[in-house]
Amino acid sequence: MTTNNIITGVNRRQFLAGCAAFAGTALAPTVFASVNPKPERQLAFRHLHTGEKIKLTYWAEGDYLADSLQEINHLLRDHRTGDVAQMDRALMDLLYSLQNRLDRQGEFQIISGYRSPKTNKMLRSQSSGVAKKSLHMQGRAIDIRLSGTELKHLRRAAIDLKLGGVGYYPKSNFIHVDTGRVRNW
Repeated sequence: MTTNNIITGVNRRQFLAGCAAFAGTALAPTVFASVNPKPERQLAFRHLHTGEKIKLTYWAEGDYLADSLQEINHLLRDHRTGDVAQMDRALMDLLYSLQNRLDRQGEFQIISGYRSPKTNKMLRSQSSGVAKKSLHMQGRAIDIRLSGTELKHLRRAAIDLKLGGVGYYPKSNFIHVDTGRVRNW
């Protein structure tokens, strides 16, 4: 075999491999068209202080659903004052990621969502465990349990996500998660 034939053989192989790769990419759109790359995101909540419950899709077709977010904001309002605030979308995504990490689709039991400055000040006067500049006042924190999940497993999964702060309150039977910097206590 001459040097020219070896070079031609390599070039032929490269050409055929390139054609196969092109054919594969040409077929890819039809293969991936049947796969939903952005599934719906659903959450279920039960507020332990008000008894209210919701289960809804808050994200679909690549975007957040405004009506669903408003329902979430209302449910997670300050139950002491009735004040409603916009909850952080990233907090909803954190909760969604948490239930997926645990492979649980149960309802989140809500102890505390949004807190007005008035409520936060009142709670702070009663406990040293309430932060002066709590992320609850910004709609970026929530105190929860997840039905069917041991608290220690919920805590571990939240810490492993590394999506924000995680507080562990086993005596009060809840964890705190927020979209602040990654830390735990």
